[in-house]
Amino acid sequence: MNSVIIGVDEAGRGPVIGPLVVSAVRIPNMDVKILEEMGVKDSKKINKLKRKKIFESITENCKNRKWKICRIICSASEIDKHVRESNLNQLEVKLFARAIEEIGLSKKIKHVNVDACDVDEIRFGKNIEKELGDRWKNTKIISNHKMDEIDLVTAAASIIAKVTRDSEIEKINDRTDFEIGSGYPSDLITRKAVRKMIVDKFAHNELRWSWKTVKDEWLKIHNSPLPVRDELGKSVEQKSLDEWTKSEW
Repeated sequence: MNSVIIGVDEAGRGPVIGPLVVSAVRIPNMDVKILEEMGVKDSKKINKLKRKKIFESITENCKNRKWKICRIICSASEIDKHVRESNLNQLEVKLFARAIEEIGLSKKIKHVNVDACDVDEIRFGKNIEKELGDRWKNTKIISNHKMDEIDLVTAAASIIAKVTRDSEIEKINDRTDFEIGSGYPSDLITRKAVRKMIVDKFAHNELRWSWKTVKDEWLKIHNSPLPVRDELGKSVEQKSLDEWTKSEW
């Protein structure tokens, strides 16, 4: 049995505005009961106030106990770059592997629990193992859908990721003169915000230009395909209308 447990999860895979956040949490096996006492569970089943309180408790325990957290904030422009060059699943494999590496202790960890982002949970785990390479060759990646409902440490990671993304959305909201909502395409406030964020020569930097929602709204306003950009937010090419209509997004 591991003397410590690592759980990894993400928040913000689907939104059209803002970053994707991946979080890893590492705690001693004997401290899992503390997470239970905090009320840790899948972040989607906890209200915003409770999530923030648990987030603060976890970060406080990182100071007082042998706990560690890692947060990776992947910008909208970096997401667009990876969608253009590979796909979202491959990006998440890289981010999950990076979070595991940054939290360390490869020689002491027999397995890591991750909330699978791929429809094929086994493939997702194998791809993370491949990305981690030889230094982690003795570590098994346990990849399951809804791992945050199975494992409390992964649930803690989901809370860290969700609160961090919420904070990033608040920062974006503060930099605009209108409400952006949750950032999800299903949010009517967000859809109105998207239309306001594409009126200039280029779409707003915090938008995911590769998302169909942005492309469709851009076409309505500009009557031309949306430019493609790199991870620095610069336009790198202008697709033809035929190429644009073949996009999977």
